[in-house]
Amino acid sequence: MKRIYTLLVLFAFTSISLMGQTRYLDNYFENVDVTQNVVYGTNVTILSVPVTGSTTVQPLIMDLYTPQGDTETNRPLITLWHTGNFLPALVNGQISGTIRDAYIVDLATRLAKLGYVVAVPDYRQGWDPLNPVQEVRTNTLINAAYRGVQDSRSCARFFRKSVAEDNNPYGIDPDKIIAWGTGTGSYIALATTTIDDYLDIVLPKFIGSDIDGDGNPDPMVIPFIHGDPDGLSVGINPQTGDTLSMINHPGYESDFQLCVNMGGAIGDISWLDESDPPIISYHVPTDPFAPYGTDVLIVPTTGDLVVEVSGSRDIQEKASAIGVNDVFTAGIFNDVYTDGAAVNNEGFAGLSPFQRPLWEDPETGEFNALEAGPWEFWDAELWSMSQPQQCTDMGIPLDFCNWHLVSLGNNPDMSVEKASAYMDSIVGFFGPRACLALELEGCSWLFTDADDVIVDYDISISPNPVSDQFTITTGVNDMTSVQILDINGRVLNVINNVNSNVLKVNTTDLMKGMYIAHIRFEDGLKAMKFTVK
Repeated sequence: MKRIYTLLVLFAFTSISLMGQTRYLDNYFENVDVTQNVVYGTNVTILSVPVTGSTTVQPLIMDLYTPQGDTETNRPLITLWHTGNFLPALVNGQISGTIRDAYIVDLATRLAKLGYVVAVPDYRQGWDPLNPVQEVRTNTLINAAYRGVQDSRSCARFFRKSVAEDNNPYGIDPDKIIAWGTGTGSYIALATTTIDDYLDIVLPKFIGSDIDGDGNPDPMVIPFIHGDPDGLSVGINPQTGDTLSMINHPGYESDFQLCVNMGGAIGDISWLDESDPPIISYHVPTDPFAPYGTDVLIVPTTGDLVVEVSGSRDIQEKASAIGVNDVFTAGIFNDVYTDGAAVNNEGFAGLSPFQRPLWEDPETGEFNALEAGPWEFWDAELWSMSQPQQCTDMGIPLDFCNWHLVSLGNNPDMSVEKASAYMDSIVGFFGPRACLALELEGCSWLFTDADDVIVDYDISISPNPVSDQFTITTGVNDMTSVQILDINGRVLNVINNVNSNVLKVNTTDLMKGMYIAHIRFEDGLKAMKFTVK
């Protein structure tokens, strides 16, 4: 197989020094501190039922990533939810599915270097993907996702409680919390930020058989059995007496201010309404498991149908239509990540599609869409040394059947370099949108009237980085004025009555660092970043 991959964006803006970087947009910190196994709550798991015959209590843990040496104490928080098909790693047919998957660690580290506090929580798992009855698969999956929502909202309350009662030991801003998911974790993040109350879940596709024997079909999720969506009520199975939901951190808000979805889908598009936070989405349009539009979700390991869901494209279309993502169109974007996404995102400002090749099946010669997460990577040498139980049972030699080879089925040209390129694009696309959505300090220069932005003029700043002078050229369009701003949006210099398409700007009075030039024309402006070295 020819190992090629294409990426819309292959480079990022690099500042000359730390002084030239912008927090939340660039690698502002060199190192990250990691605290493992922080307990954010306690709840019950159904994974123990096949072994013990009943549910058991488990701690809910997370790893915490913070910028090393940071003096800020009011930082936005990202809760980063891993993939895994709601089953433990390997049991789910994948080597991924833990809070310490290599690509999750990489992403959390990158985000912490921007200046965020990043929590990577584990969540309760368990459902029945192998059941031959579709209703059972749907029922157990929606309940697995429901438990994920309860855990996610418990995590948000844990942090808000820590601010109110424990003197904010994690240094977070309780009004700026992001739900970010990858794969299965995206189902949690999307449901967490869009389910407003229990009635959202009472839909025909989530109505099952007659459980209580009254002759009427029953919802697959019932609050007195499974707890409420926030996890703020106890749920008990009346048939077994098992507790299914416990209460964690009552008295605090469970909401989020931004959602980030990497390759996931929403249980029903009706969940998304005007009260929900902005949404950023990344998706391979030919993902064979999570649909890009609206389609039936299938079990990755068996191909069995589960339930109809809506993926990133349809989520972004509705988010744009109802105004949820309007904040993304009210800002200045002057970066290659936005330009790259715009090639295929149909004008949806929160959507970054990743076009990938169709891989040839060596057995059939047909071209299939096998890839879902091009940002994932793993240790090929390590996973080549172990194999799935099925391979052992069939006596297939290790060299012909091991976890590395099995995993290549969903990521045929996996490499650290490929994953890193996609992570560059993910973080680069996220940065300015998060600044706008959360109104982060230092990002005020991004804001402008959307009708006041010029996006198609041929404008350049040279040289960049600059020592003492640079030249702005604007093709055939004459500038009317130029403003020089620092990264906090303060105007440092104004040059009026330019009336030319070429302007030399002196920077000898500027300290080393990043600045923004607001270049005005008769019908709008363009914001350009430059660095003084």
